[in-house]
Amino acid sequence: MTLDTAQITTPVDKGKARARPPEPSEITPLLSPSPRPATPRDDLESSSHTRRVCSRLLTIFLVSFSICLLAFLLLLLIAWTYRSRASTVSPEEILQKALVAKGPDRVDVLNTTGDGGIWVRVYGRVGLDAGKAVGVDRRAEDGWLEGMWKSIGRWGIRRLDRVSVNLTTIEVSQESNSSNVLATIMPAPMEIPLSTNPPSGAGWLTSVAVPVLIRPTKDMSTILRFIRDSWKDGTISVRASIEQALVEGGGLGESGWRRGLKIVQSNLRVPVHIRIPTLPGLPTPGKDETLPELSQLVTLKSFRITSQSNQLLIDAIATVFNPVPPEFNFVPPPLPFTVSLAPIRNDTDTLPSIPVASVYTQPFTLTHPNITLSINGTVLPIAKNVSGALSAFLGNYVSAIDSDIVLSSPMFPNLTIDATFPAPHPKPQILRNVTIKDMKIKPTGSTMTASGTVLAQVVLPKGIEVGLDVVRVFPDVLVYDGEVPGPDDPPTTAWGTPEPNGHEADDPPAVPLPDPLPERAFAHIRPEDWLPSESEPVETDEDVGSVFSVSAKIVDVPLEVLPGREREFSNFVSKVVFSSHGALAGVQGTAAVAVRVHGLPFENGRDGEMELTGLPFQGSVLIGKRSMLNVDNAM
Repeated sequence: MTLDTAQITTPVDKGKARARPPEPSEITPLLSPSPRPATPRDDLESSSHTRRVCSRLLTIFLVSFSICLLAFLLLLLIAWTYRSRASTVSPEEILQKALVAKGPDRVDVLNTTGDGGIWVRVYGRVGLDAGKAVGVDRRAEDGWLEGMWKSIGRWGIRRLDRVSVNLTTIEVSQESNSSNVLATIMPAPMEIPLSTNPPSGAGWLTSVAVPVLIRPTKDMSTILRFIRDSWKDGTISVRASIEQALVEGGGLGESGWRRGLKIVQSNLRVPVHIRIPTLPGLPTPGKDETLPELSQLVTLKSFRITSQSNQLLIDAIATVFNPVPPEFNFVPPPLPFTVSLAPIRNDTDTLPSIPVASVYTQPFTLTHPNITLSINGTVLPIAKNVSGALSAFLGNYVSAIDSDIVLSSPMFPNLTIDATFPAPHPKPQILRNVTIKDMKIKPTGSTMTASGTVLAQVVLPKGIEVGLDVVRVFPDVLVYDGEVPGPDDPPTTAWGTPEPNGHEADDPPAVPLPDPLPERAFAHIRPEDWLPSESEPVETDEDVGSVFSVSAKIVDVPLEVLPGREREFSNFVSKVVFSSHGALAGVQGTAAVAVRVHGLPFENGRDGEMELTGLPFQGSVLIGKRSMLNVDNAM
């Protein structure tokens, strides 16, 4: 464009034009700045500069956006890659290589469900080496590119920090036979901390406490057989079946970006192998040696039965072998048990087990090598048709014969433990100081009869401190010319052996005469019926149970001369008749007593009386022409 200066005219000043600078004068500085008037060229340059700045900013923005987009896509690709890798890792790999669990350090039994289930809280330590699980752990052979790639994965794991695991019911079965289900386990949701390249040792693990509902199988024979087989093999081999496992990023109840990680696996079948450690006091596992019976691991140290408030109270101390490791802590609530007499089998029938006591254990701690249990409880009401079995049990006890019992618990409805109730050793002497006061022997018709008052002490074994009323006795006696020869007790039979229908006979079973007959034994006295008796407690300083004195009158009881012992009988009568001091007669045999136990709710058709038979005794009595003098006697 060309400007023609001739066409430029001076504009008319109307008072609104921009103020002009003053005209230069002699006092105006030569170098004073003066604004240069704007020209169209200046406007063009300014507009061009603005466009260049905008273009640069746009370029920077696009480059930055592209870099961020690429970084985001790269991170997304890495996250997808690691998530894909995590979702394809098998549970076996996680259990064997990545998941580290220690414990349980403690187990608290919370409560029971009433149908065989047990709620427990398991304390332990757990950690997951996620770096090894997804393959981003550091390795010496890693190159710089792979190392950079893995470092991004480790950074992501550290940002994720932890995962939440929610499992459906776990079914535990034998690995060799999945149809043999051992238990079902319902764990509560739990958090598992994540780690990458953890240090050696267990210091990096996190303590956890997880509530778990355990339901053992009701087929206890399967469990016991599995335990014995596993002990022989030295390894517990089971298969855990899980319908669904849900793994989510973050902690329980957390929301946010971490929840974007979600892995679901279904129909999991995970084999689990646990090596059984060597436990002191038990055979070495894996050596084809069998475990001892449960009854061999429980020892009754002492017990005490007392009459109180119309019931019989039981207090006992027992020890149980403790097979768990020392670091394992178990805090149980009171554990209830029912003690039953073992089933009785005879030629025609099998009587079921008979519950006789309800007991519970006080809370206890795990000590080694044995756990001491404090047991309390009460004797259960005894049905009238089981008195024979109870009498047989008591008869074994006083005869130093162990008895079989069965332990059960409402916490484990289908679990029964066969155990042994130990008898005292040496054999306790129940009847002591037996004598016959004012004993008279006289002919009655064609037979000889004896009369007098039977005196004895009933001494209960140590620990049995119950109140008794001895209301009837039934003696079965051999009479000797002089002291009973030898220290041995006569043959005895079991107390109250029940008839096939489970009821006792009215009279005690007769004790067969010894064959051959003992030396100097000449007569046998057995009344036709029970003899009414009276009893009263006696104070004693001996370390025994309750003591009672008993007396019963015998009137004209037949005295049977033993076969072939007529001469011995004649000689003894001659000593009584012709000796100024009378003659000493030894007495030996068994007796039955009918007692009422204070506090025992028992009915057997005789107003709460319980008949005990087969009590051996031994003593001596001085027989004169008119009466019998008291002498010291011993069983």
